[in-house]
Amino acid sequence: MTPTWLPALTELLGPNQVSVEADTLAIHGTDKWFAANTPKAVVFAESTADVSATLRFATENNIPVTPRGSGVGYVGGCVPLNGGIALSLARMNQILELNPADGLAIVQPGVITGDLQNAAAQLGWFYPPDPASLKECSLGGNLATNAGGPRCLKYGVTRHYVLGLEAVLMDGTILRAGGRCHKNKTGFDLIGLFVGSEGLLGIITEATLRLIPHPPLRAMLSASFDTFAEAAHAVQQILGSGHLPSALEITDRFTLQAARNYIGDTVPTGNAHLLIEIDGQPDAVPLEIAALQTLLQSLNALTISAAIGDLACEAFWKLRREFSYSLRATGLIKLNEDVVVPRGKLVELVTFAENLQAESGFPVACFGHAGDGNIHVNIMVPDMNDPDQRDRAEIALDRLFHHVLSLGGAITGEHGVGLAKKRWFPEAISPGAMDVHQRLKSALDPNNLLNPGKFVTPISE
Repeated sequence: MTPTWLPALTELLGPNQVSVEADTLAIHGTDKWFAANTPKAVVFAESTADVSATLRFATENNIPVTPRGSGVGYVGGCVPLNGGIALSLARMNQILELNPADGLAIVQPGVITGDLQNAAAQLGWFYPPDPASLKECSLGGNLATNAGGPRCLKYGVTRHYVLGLEAVLMDGTILRAGGRCHKNKTGFDLIGLFVGSEGLLGIITEATLRLIPHPPLRAMLSASFDTFAEAAHAVQQILGSGHLPSALEITDRFTLQAARNYIGDTVPTGNAHLLIEIDGQPDAVPLEIAALQTLLQSLNALTISAAIGDLACEAFWKLRREFSYSLRATGLIKLNEDVVVPRGKLVELVTFAENLQAESGFPVACFGHAGDGNIHVNIMVPDMNDPDQRDRAEIALDRLFHHVLSLGGAITGEHGVGLAKKRWFPEAISPGAMDVHQRLKSALDPNNLLNPGKFVTPISE
């Protein structure tokens, strides 16, 4: 049924920016998680003024609004659970400024992460955050979830590169926080408040991002091991020997086999795998790679391959980025959980995952960022629409998250809470922290219209 408020919204923004076409509604009703709910209308914002006008209109008419970037999230964060308006920021896709002298870029939220990286690299500068979906995910989505990626170990996550931002509150108020300075301690950390807030407090419409000089040379090692425990031990030895790789990735047996089935024999042998990336000055990188090769040989690596330079390294990274697609190619639904454990608990986590596989009857695949303990545990379910399978999957997820919390871990490292992890959120933070979350939501969105139905509601609800 066409909503009664649609003509007024269309008149406010124009017919080219409001759609109720069935295909458009369906696309904007889901992300890469399995949940979906169709919005009543999709608004394609083209400016901050459009976002402000839409939110002000929605507040006046009590309409839920769910912001959306590229829709490649894994937790249902952009699913419009209460219908209403799906607010797409995809058309706000301009790099407004690249300024090496100031070491920054100013971007709109619809810019694709990889496009900013490429544009900065052409000037000899570097934007390090690198989620695996960097060729399709948007910076707005990265900001909303405080996205990470393999390079977090050395360079940090999205929040560490935000100097300033512009955001719109539910009542249409436009605020700016931070600016162009690399140091700025003026007032509360409003940037930190909005980065990672998953669109529950406001919608980011512009960001000023820190750039750093691009490392002159990078190199990589690909090493396979007979067991996951040996690969995890190698991680500790690498870091304990004074090396700080820019990335340190680990992969288990099931994921490797799925990749072999999908890609072919180019996938290394063995039951566990490490990818190690080093970057820095041309005189230093080859020496460090040689030292790491010697170390890996002493740690019983089955195979060791090296890559020097961007093109050779990208071939290794292409393999890493294919892991998710390889798992999807199994035909199973991939419940991708980005849990985090203290680094010393990696073997315990994967051992638990192997036991969970036997207990649940579902394959469980583990891979991810070994250097910071952020491991993607993927429970592979044939059919989430089958009630029995869905119940067993929910039990398996419950066991996983409780075990992670018992290890002193976190339920999400980079994907966010969204819908997928909503029921574990109260256990993952302290009662005092929950109270503060609800107070903030109540202050900025008292009627719970902005991305409603997710993990925080106003106190009144």
